[in-house]
Amino acid sequence: MKQFRLFTLAAILIVAAMVLAACPSGQTGDQAPATTEAVAEPTAAPEQPTVAPEPTAAPEATVAEAEPTEAPMDDAAMAEGMSFGLESCDGFDGIVQKVVAVDDMTVEFDLCKPDPAFLSKVAFSAFGIQPSEWIESTGGTGDLLDHPIGTGAYMLDSWNRGDSIVFKKNADYWGEPAMTDTLVFRWLTEGAGRLLELQSGTVDGIDNLSPDDFATVEADSNLQLLERPALNVFYVGMTDTFAPWDNVQVRQAIAKGIDRQRIVDTFYPAGSEVATHFTPCAIPNGCVGDDWYDFNVEEAKALLADAGFPDGFSTKIYYRDVARSYLPDPSLVAQDIQAQLKENLNIDASIEVMESGAFIAASSAGDLDGLYLLGWGADYPHITNFLDYHFGRANVQFGDPHPEIYDLLEKGGQIADPAESEAIYVDANNAIRELVPMVPIAHGGSGLAYLADVEGAQASPLGNEYMAAMKPGDRAQFVWMQNAEPISLYCGDETDGESLRACEQVTESLYAYEINGTAAQPALATSCDPNEDLTVWTCKLREGVTFHDGSAFDAKDVLASWQAGLDASSPTHVGNTGAFEYFSTLWGLMNVPAQ
Repeated sequence: MKQFRLFTLAAILIVAAMVLAACPSGQTGDQAPATTEAVAEPTAAPEQPTVAPEPTAAPEATVAEAEPTEAPMDDAAMAEGMSFGLESCDGFDGIVQKVVAVDDMTVEFDLCKPDPAFLSKVAFSAFGIQPSEWIESTGGTGDLLDHPIGTGAYMLDSWNRGDSIVFKKNADYWGEPAMTDTLVFRWLTEGAGRLLELQSGTVDGIDNLSPDDFATVEADSNLQLLERPALNVFYVGMTDTFAPWDNVQVRQAIAKGIDRQRIVDTFYPAGSEVATHFTPCAIPNGCVGDDWYDFNVEEAKALLADAGFPDGFSTKIYYRDVARSYLPDPSLVAQDIQAQLKENLNIDASIEVMESGAFIAASSAGDLDGLYLLGWGADYPHITNFLDYHFGRANVQFGDPHPEIYDLLEKGGQIADPAESEAIYVDANNAIRELVPMVPIAHGGSGLAYLADVEGAQASPLGNEYMAAMKPGDRAQFVWMQNAEPISLYCGDETDGESLRACEQVTESLYAYEINGTAAQPALATSCDPNEDLTVWTCKLREGVTFHDGSAFDAKDVLASWQAGLDASSPTHVGNTGAFEYFSTLWGLMNVPAQ
């Protein structure tokens, strides 16, 4: 199996970034839609092997064999030219202006700005395609959240809430078939418990080993350890619409008053490092500009005093108790930060543990009034994936977005050559440092463990392990155990890794990332070719692909899937939270109602 080291990955990313620079995103005010016929979205995921133990709970949701929901468009419909979007880009801060079905198997994306990273972005699992009739009949909610109908190597069999998700092999898959007939997803919060399940043979692979368990796995001949490159960041967030976070001196005091090296040395495994910048240094331009603030208690206290808090104040620390590559032990890290705030700055912080879905929704909406512990793993290998998502004009999680930051990001995101855009990202990184929307703590190394006889075991740099390409010895099921239960299986409106990984087994996008790698390659599209200035991308769709319900894949499905995510005026733009964050931050929502 291919193992990545950071120096190798950095070389790959530099080449990829020369071809794939991403564009800015933004929300829009009132926009008049061009046409609003339904559209479906693309999803791509590599093939994956599946096999897991039978679920212990009675299935709560099962997917019955369905009649095909649609037929290919006839010539008359195609002659009318199905599309959705905006009449013009005037007053629109986003990227995608219009999506057009040129014919039954060709889709055109018309952009308001050049997007050199188009292919890398459309490969992301949030942009997976489902049948247009399924999207329309569910209204973007209800069954759509629990029962994805995709084109992938696996299809959903049952979701036993609180216990497991069972997938079965898609016998009609257009690509390489899954290596195992059954795939089971299970979850457990505690790292020690996940390792015990693996050692006992009840699961075949586990995610996010606890730092203390790396040596245990290495010493056990029945197991294999794979290390995932640290393409992530853990940060302490602050929302400046709440006091005292509306004072930049307070935010700077937090930045200088936390000993980040102590946190990494105490709670992180080998391969981790203190973050000098928000973006990992393996990403081109990620670490240009000044390094983050040094730990300095006296300077931090002086900043607090100047801000009017010489004796500190009271606040909260919010987190979800879910281990991630960027935060392997959330509870212990939260307790350490709590102790440091009291010891260094006389700040009394109570700890608030939230359910994962509620925490993600509240942090994304900018509704948390205290400090919060969150992080990010690379979805695609470009600086825009880290900076544009978090600091673009559409993201309100840190409060009011800063034009000092997002104006620069919108310039840098249109430049393909990292050398040409470097000066812009120097200024952007320095502006983030000056304004301190958050404090970057660590780029966390992480480990996955598998039974020794699992063939093709993966530790994807993007955290999107593809189970169809793994084989669990001679067992009939592949059982995977991750940190938490998916929030929903409609990943156009989800951002957590546990949901996204589950979706990737079922739905596919127009492009997909190579298995265990970062390069984008054709999936539901056989090609997506740009015009000279990278503002029009024409995608030829793959012939002969069928969805899990037996319906044929065509341009209508791409339109319906993308319209559900991009067009805020569409009746299918509902989802789980309704935020559609990846659509919003990477492409820009259209027809957003005026506030």
